[in-house]
Amino acid sequence: MTTTAGERARPGSRWESQRSFDELGRPLSDITFCVVDLETTGGSAQAGSMITEVGAVKVRGGEVLGEFQTLVNPRTDIPAFIAVLTGISNSMVADSPPIESVLPAFLEFAAGCVLVAHNAPFDVGFLRHFAAQQERPWPAFEVVDTAVLARRVITRDDAPNCKLSSLARAFRSTTTPDHRALSDARATVDVLHGLMERVGAQGVSTLEELQTFSSRVSAAQRKKRHLADGLPHAPGVYLFRDDADRVLYVGTSRDVSRRVRSYFTASETRSRMGEMVRLAAQVTAIECATPLEAEVRELRLIAQHKPTYNKRSKFPEKTTFVKLTREPWPRLSLVAKVLDDEADYLGPFSSRAAAEKCLAALHDTFPVRQCSDRFGRRPSRTACVLAEMGRCLSPCDGSVDEHTYAAVVRQLRETLLRRPDDVVDLVNARMAALAADERFEEAGVHRDRLAAFVRAAARTQRLTSLTYCPEVVAVRREDDGRWAVHVVRYGRLAGAGVIPSGTDAHAYVAALRTTAETVPAPSGTPGPTPAATAAETERVLRWLEAPGVRLVDIDGQWTCPVAGASRQLARHGSLDDPAAFVDH
Repeated sequence: MTTTAGERARPGSRWESQRSFDELGRPLSDITFCVVDLETTGGSAQAGSMITEVGAVKVRGGEVLGEFQTLVNPRTDIPAFIAVLTGISNSMVADSPPIESVLPAFLEFAAGCVLVAHNAPFDVGFLRHFAAQQERPWPAFEVVDTAVLARRVITRDDAPNCKLSSLARAFRSTTTPDHRALSDARATVDVLHGLMERVGAQGVSTLEELQTFSSRVSAAQRKKRHLADGLPHAPGVYLFRDDADRVLYVGTSRDVSRRVRSYFTASETRSRMGEMVRLAAQVTAIECATPLEAEVRELRLIAQHKPTYNKRSKFPEKTTFVKLTREPWPRLSLVAKVLDDEADYLGPFSSRAAAEKCLAALHDTFPVRQCSDRFGRRPSRTACVLAEMGRCLSPCDGSVDEHTYAAVVRQLRETLLRRPDDVVDLVNARMAALAADERFEEAGVHRDRLAAFVRAAARTQRLTSLTYCPEVVAVRREDDGRWAVHVVRYGRLAGAGVIPSGTDAHAYVAALRTTAETVPAPSGTPGPTPAATAAETERVLRWLEAPGVRLVDIDGQWTCPVAGASRQLARHGSLDDPAAFVDH
């Protein structure tokens, strides 16, 4: 454990241009911040994950006052994929102090400071958990979350997202984040200073102003509050349009009128939304029976209009699938859509790069041919270099018989559709071996491939389970006491309604089913998304799986494999940073 003072003070402090802060509130230049970062064995202290490293930097007025860094013995094995991500191995922490010794030392170091962290609920949540576990009083720290602040300040022109790595590049941090606690804390210091400079130019000079900062609303924006007049106080979709009737932005809300009015007040913190409001000339709304119907309509309208100010879901047609072909010598290939050809599909993937990672994981596990040639049942060609490397069974030169090759393909199909263990076990073993040899970069490649495969397999299995069903009818009691009804056909929302008070429920449901959208049955074997986009079917699935939902009727079998990929998601499906915030 090390605590140093003053070693990293930087000449030419970034704060020199902000020495004229007024005295209202507590000036930021007088605040001592303790910027902290943790490395852990997993994502949740409540689920049993442990801290493996603590790093912190104490800073005031742009000057570093001291640093704190120590590895922590978690008293449990560090998972291989965590060791790959952080570079912290079991041998490195074997002689390190436990959290019972580290936490008091850190609290002494941070005493009297304002805590700062990037995604503060994670780091502060771990520290508070172990303080409670040790029956140690938690100090009344004030907390600043640089991730939250960045989302209020940073535009897409500044950085593609608000991950620490992206912000560190945007603010030219002198330290590159590398999933080690002290390095990430140092990078967060530079991000904090960069954000403060940005908001300082907008008049923010005190801690109180920083904690409540939001993008300012111009007088021109406030004058447009009348655009919300007449909009319904009900679930629905709203569309901002310019003076040429072009759709600028599509959003959804349980209360359309209230949500639209918020765009003209200080509660709207996204600078791009301020730009959009300045261009808006009118707002139209589509009232919906239920929030789920509103969410689905929003997705469809975004795909239809492709509004400039919507970040997500604009191009649902730009997807990639991994396909296991149906031919004498099947192979895996990347395709843009599901066809009626009785082949097996994995996906959809949001990017071709993710699909390629998944494909690589499958090829590493199953030596099926990788060439795109069409073979007859008795091919007679020259083997390629993959056969010489032992990575292909080489049906092209007769090295394998049909029955042996078919057995490998059956195992591959079982992996895609029902049980991913072969890929998971093989890649885990390979990562562990590479990590043991400290070949972390190579292990990281396999980690990314495994994550791409697990996410895709889980997504495919969940989507297909619903898209196989000709019809699912379900109800749930809403917060206002009324029952919402949804009719889902082949994974597509076909009808939505709310049973009126005093109405015969059975008669209402029967009428809704009669008037619901007709969704043609897919010919052949249904793929992951035959009747709707993956995003729509996933929204429907989330509603169906929510507490309180009751199935009224189901045509078909809505099932997922017991040993399917979903059970691997917690460990292998979210190794990368989480997605950026949702737009609405």
